[in-house]
Amino acid sequence: MTILRLFFGLALAVTLAACSSAPSNQVGRAAAAATLQIEQTQALGATVLALSPGVDPVEAQRAAEIAYRHTAVLAQQYQIEDGPIIHNIKVNRGTKPRGLCWHWAEDMETRLAQEGFETLQLHRAIANYDNWRLEHSTVIISAKGASMEEGIVLDPWRKGGELFWSPVAEDKRYDWTPRQEVFDWKRERGILTVRYVEAAGG
Repeated sequence: MTILRLFFGLALAVTLAACSSAPSNQVGRAAAAATLQIEQTQALGATVLALSPGVDPVEAQRAAEIAYRHTAVLAQQYQIEDGPIIHNIKVNRGTKPRGLCWHWAEDMETRLAQEGFETLQLHRAIANYDNWRLEHSTVIISAKGASMEEGIVLDPWRKGGELFWSPVAEDKRYDWTPRQEVFDWKRERGILTVRYVEAAGG
């Protein structure tokens, strides 16, 4: 009887230890992720602030917070479960609601614009516009009155719902062109349609 009790006691201790370690690990991972996001948000805010002496520090940090927070909100709304290419296929098939690159750009721009920033400016840009299979859209934030090329790319699509950001000049993956210039280029060639403008968020 004593051996049986000892056996059950050991089994209970092992079970409790196993049950307690999993939540602890999950809490640890969640805390690490939260800390990382805070650091990333602060880094983006500092980069936005450094765009110009005229940028308001409060606006710079607010823009960074919204960029990260709204990326997470949109990832849930878009039901992101896969990488961007697979998700695009699902959107085009009608099995996912939104999540194409221009959806991210449009919805991020709309949310940031709601703040009515006085020292920051939003731009829309398109890359690979001469190849519709590879065409990509994004929103760019700059100091008020600065050109798009002096701004920062905010691209949640590229990593499937994880915000990528970079100064335009340092974005090695895409060569960005102002959206209006792309519209003009396509109009000159007779390939600008109402449907394209709507799909590009124009």
